Amino acid sequence: MCCGTIEHKQSNLIQRPIKDVTESNHKDVIESNQKTTDVNVTDSNHTIDVDKVAWCEHICQHSSHRDGTIYKYKLYWKNNYQIDVTNREETRVEPKRYSMDTGCIPNPENCLYHLTCQMVQIFSLKLAKTTINSGPLQLYGYIAARDLVDDMLNYVFNRSRDDPIIVQEESIIEMTGPKRGIALIPDVLFEFDMRIKNGDEEDDLQLIDGIIEFQEILLPEKPTTVRITGDYGDVDMCLANVSNGVEATVEVAISEPDHGFDLSISCVHFMMEKSKEFHLFGGTIGESRQLRRFVMAVFLDTVMHLKFKVDQKGSNVVEHCCSFESKLHGCASHQIKLENASILVKVTWSPLIE
Repeated sequence: MCCGTIEHKQSNLIQRPIKDVTESNHKDVIESNQKTTDVNVTDSNHTIDVDKVAWCEHICQHSSHRDGTIYKYKLYWKNNYQIDVTNREETRVEPKRYSMDTGCIPNPENCLYHLTCQMVQIFSLKLAKTTINSGPLQLYGYIAARDLVDDMLNYVFNRSRDDPIIVQEESIIEMTGPKRGIALIPDVLFEFDMRIKNGDEEDDLQLIDGIIEFQEILLPEKPTTVRITGDYGDVDMCLANVSNGVEATVEVAISEPDHGFDLSISCVHFMMEKSKEFHLFGGTIGESRQLRRFVMAVFLDTVMHLKFKVDQKGSNVVEHCCSFESKLHGCASHQIKLENASILVKVTWSPLIE
């Protein structure tokens, strides 16, 4: 039987990240502003670590947001990719759609009606390189997937200019999504417009801008790092093709903390007989709270491990681990009892499509 529902609160993050040049006035398309005021820029010479980066991903033509090109060519995107680039709405599809579906034949535990599908799992984003030599950077904007589920924006990263993330070169960019699983049938587009704060908004620097495409027949089933090269730096995306994928929604609620403590959560996936551990959350817990939902693509009939590292001042770091076997439908829960708090973990399984 499924455990009780953990109440989910909507994120405070914006849903419409950056004010773009729209398609309404093509004659007044704004040229990209590359002027700098508060930062120093070095020579833009992007080097690739061949041991880590599989390839530099090609940015599609007619996909620039800052100068309005993507909107001028809206018919190109509609005819070739069946997407409306002028639709800036976030995906309306929620996760866990078919977690307890009544249409299962013969039953949810032995369902022959619903199937797995090819999905994309994003393990991490990283600011791989920057041409700016002024230390920590304030980064904002978005990276979002568009797939056949509804073609709307499924944000992987989404930060407003008023709420940027502070990063340095070679540091991880903490993701804020996705909201639901990402389909790879037969391809998926990732749309992005990420910028670096630099004084006034008109002086902000363009990190990466455009759209990239991944096809199911070309994306490997092992974790692969691809590089997105931009005007003022590079972003590395580590991802994989989960060919027999189900959607896993992880919900974590912390209650009754007597004292504050640092919590780090990571996940271990098994892919092609190898494991991949990646970061989900890191922060200080000072009161009862629910973390954001973590939605992932997992191979069916594999085991997903979640690791919780608890660090309380004056005590040793303690690691707790719980494991969940992936299924087409249903959910499972696990409670972790700490000396000064309780952590409830719930994982819900669902096919991404019907």
